[in-house]
Amino acid sequence: MRFYPLFFRAAFSWMDAERAHRIGFEAIRAIHRVGAGRVIERFARPAESLRTHAFGIDFPSPFGLAAGFDKEGKGILGLAELGFGHIEVGTITGQAQPGNPKPRLFRLIPDRAVVNRMGFNNDGAAAVAPRIAAARRALEQRYGAQRPIIGINIGKTKIVPLEEAVEDYRKSARVLAPHADYLVVNVSSPNTPGLRLLQSVDTLRPLLEAVREESLASAHHRVPLLVKIAPDLADGDIDDVAQLALDLGLDGIIATNTTIGREGLVSDQAAVQACGEGGLSGAPLKARSLEVLRRLSAVVGNQLTLVSVGGVETASDVKERLAAGASLVQGYTAFLYEGPFWAASVNRELAKAGAVTRGTARA
Repeated sequence: MRFYPLFFRAAFSWMDAERAHRIGFEAIRAIHRVGAGRVIERFARPAESLRTHAFGIDFPSPFGLAAGFDKEGKGILGLAELGFGHIEVGTITGQAQPGNPKPRLFRLIPDRAVVNRMGFNNDGAAAVAPRIAAARRALEQRYGAQRPIIGINIGKTKIVPLEEAVEDYRKSARVLAPHADYLVVNVSSPNTPGLRLLQSVDTLRPLLEAVREESLASAHHRVPLLVKIAPDLADGDIDDVAQLALDLGLDGIIATNTTIGREGLVSDQAAVQACGEGGLSGAPLKARSLEVLRRLSAVVGNQLTLVSVGGVETASDVKERLAAGASLVQGYTAFLYEGPFWAASVNRELAKAGAVTRGTARA
């Protein structure tokens, strides 16, 4: 019998979801501070056979932590000790902002799902950048060339009008790109008013061009650039974004963000309605996320890197995404349900399976 699900039910299932997240995250950071994370890292570190090459970077494992868990770069070192091949920090905005009013994070336990309307709560790019820089230096000193990778996910400040969004993203890229192994433009969260309108090809093209220009100017080298899209896009719009990514020479696409849909849930409808608006993540997103991945793969082939996220819970899920065309796979919601040894377990099962079928990553 697995211990953590029992612990979760006893300690966290009754607690406000955001408070439980904060306690769990603080525990991970505390374990690192006292040095106990090094003990965990001995068995959590991915096997050499899992090393993956994507957009010119070597990843210790194809399995990483999606944006949203560590929004401000405060726990990168502790999370790395748990076995994640990469940690994507964010979403970070050009200006500090408190996010949406609480409560804003809810669990649907029967569905192994989460609804959030956090609203990009973070300290802002200028405050987060030094933390990430310090964490990257520490990872380099400890792991050398085999260190876990740091991705940085940037989004629009809520109070910035859509017509000024390009400059807002430029501001974040200017400060953060020098410290990023890769940079993600998030235009797909449902919790910032109007943000998803930026997924239109006509508005997305100048935005991505501006971020790439700014990141090159500030980092003085090409920082791999990806765009993160929503699962709620129509199939034709997915094809258009894929073609735009090819036209612009982007390095990859992350698919998918949370969904505004509520179809197929087994939780009591009153509980679902009590959550209110927000993005749904977790197991119910699995089928659509895989569908979007396959559609993107059919368009882009091996010309760029696809990162699959949404409903990923097990090593079998990871293998399925890799076989469907992804080069990297991310999880988040299952981390809340499976506990701190989740990444180590996934890596162990991946290694046990032997050679892993991966989508071909762009060099």
